[in-house]
Amino acid sequence: MNHHDLALIGFGGVNRALAEIIRDRGDALADELGFTLRVVAITDLRLGSLVQQDGIDLHHVLTLPVGATFAGLPGGEAVPQNEDVIRACGADIVVEATFTNPVDGEPAVSHVRAALASGKSVTTTNKGPVALAAAALNRLAAENGVRFEYEGSVMSGTPVLRLAKETMKGLRISRVQGVLNGTSNFVLGRMEAGLPLADAVAEAQALGFAEADPTADIEGSDVQLKVVILANELFGAGLGVDDVERRGIDGIRPEEVARAAAEGRRWKLVGTVARDDAGRISASVEPLLLDADHPLFGISGATNAVAITSDLLGTVTMSGPGAGREETAYALLSDIIAIDARQRARAEVVR
Repeated sequence: MNHHDLALIGFGGVNRALAEIIRDRGDALADELGFTLRVVAITDLRLGSLVQQDGIDLHHVLTLPVGATFAGLPGGEAVPQNEDVIRACGADIVVEATFTNPVDGEPAVSHVRAALASGKSVTTTNKGPVALAAAALNRLAAENGVRFEYEGSVMSGTPVLRLAKETMKGLRISRVQGVLNGTSNFVLGRMEAGLPLADAVAEAQALGFAEADPTADIEGSDVQLKVVILANELFGAGLGVDDVERRGIDGIRPEEVARAAAEGRRWKLVGTVARDDAGRISASVEPLLLDADHPLFGISGATNAVAITSDLLGTVTMSGPGAGREETAYALLSDIIAIDARQRARAEVVR
């Protein structure tokens, strides 16, 4: 049976949820998937660094009291040493789940680069390194015989990238449209019910859908990064963030939302990538007024969805959760499964 040692970079909600899955379902997953998982390193801004090559007691670290650090544990330090831990620990897969920096992708880009350069595969849910540096990081992964996987960077645990790239091979995709930000979608829905924008945002924050600073959601920059990823992964476009035109929902007035609802239409913040007959790629993020027959019309609340239009299938729509700690942790697990499958396939070729 195969075995993988993991290093968790960041120990917030998502990586904690992954640790809980491994703790609670590890034996069942091993039986189902044919490999075992063990966490040998964790780094976190609040907790510090912990390296235990024989495996970390996940129950213990998951139940540390508030305010505790790793300093009192064998192999623990109060200050995180992310890149040093990444290079030196015995993990073969690094799980990067730190915050997204939309400007330069740091420190996540450096975390991923350090892991790949030291011969470790990487899975991440972080949009920054994928949108801003995926091409270079994938080259580095190939040079070192490892994998860089990032299914969760667009729709959390809903597998849009793998669906389009693997299951839909042989199709010529002409357009991808998506409701890719649950916060903005929830806010528009509450505005449709009569709330002003500010009140709808406050409700989203109270329910945990929106961050304390909702700017990236409301102004569309979160979707902009996801559109870059879709354009480059599904169309090979080679786009940067500045190539994607962006408008958020902050300019939509309540009366516009009410008028649209009275007409049987609905505002959605939509990310679009399209290829014309000449092969030119365009990409945008903007509020669109959708008719009831549009495949994204009925996507409500914090749900995400993509509609993929191709030559042989027409439009295929996939919807699912675009956030959530367990849902996003599943995206990381799905990447680990993909890494294991690639390793097995390479081993069979060598034989």
